[in-house]
Amino acid sequence: MGGREKYRHIGSLRDVAETLIISWPSDDGEEYMTAIKACLEAIHGRVAAHEARAALIRAAEEAGIPVITVVH
Repeated sequence: MGGREKYRHIGSLRDVAETLIISWPSDDGEEYMTAIKACLEAIHGRVAAHEARAALIRAAEEAGIPVITVVH
C-alpha cells in the first residue's frame, strides 16, 4: 500500500472503501474501478459484501499487491 505500511487488515466495507480511495497506490485500472463500484453498491445494499471483497482481491492482483485471505 502507500508509505511505510506493510500490512493492512480489511474487515468491513468501510475498510474496503477507505483502502481503495485513500491508500491505493494508483487510481486507474479496470479492476480498481470495478472494486470501487462494487464497494459502493454493497454499502447501499444493492450487492452482497462478498462481491465487493472479491472485487477488492481482483484489484489487488491487478495492482501487484499480495493478498492473504482469511474467512471466518
